[in-house]
Amino acid sequence: MRRTRLNFESRRRSWPAHRPHGLSLLELMITVALTAILLTLAVPSYQRFMERNRADTATYLLTSLFASARATAVTYRRITSVCPTDGTSPWCTSDGDWSHGWLMFTDPDGDRQPDTPDEVLRHERFPVHPSLRLRSSRGRPQLRYLPDGRSAGSNLTVKICDQSRVLVEVAVNNAGRPRVNRLRAGATCVR
Repeated sequence: MRRTRLNFESRRRSWPAHRPHGLSLLELMITVALTAILLTLAVPSYQRFMERNRADTATYLLTSLFASARATAVTYRRITSVCPTDGTSPWCTSDGDWSHGWLMFTDPDGDRQPDTPDEVLRHERFPVHPSLRLRSSRGRPQLRYLPDGRSAGSNLTVKICDQSRVLVEVAVNNAGRPRVNRLRAGATCVR
């Protein structure tokens, strides 16, 4: 049996021995153009994603606040109130703007304001992203839970808005249960 020896040296290469590494100007311009097109398509989707995520976070914070206040009222058999604050003082505001923060406090005398620092159970300042606004219905600027867990009075609705439209509504009925309404039509937000 005879072995054949291959001579690789005799084959000629059809490509240069040293190919330059790097990009030509044309390749670089095509890459930049494709990147710009992809970013143009991706950035608005990312912004909508972030907006939705911020609204979901605010929704979670509000529903957990209302559930916590209701549980406190039932557990300790005390009237427990939740109200918006201006973010700097431990007092309730009546403007219905929940964007700057909120208070949760026991209200034994029923004056709808905390009388002592011991009555304040929770005080959150600037809990949501600055691009969001949280506005409650005009007729009911705060929420009071009775010792049986009910929220007497009219329903409270807090609208979570971006610059121009309502993203989500958190409504609390007279039974004291919070409900989340996701709006598709994009209702306008009251200033």
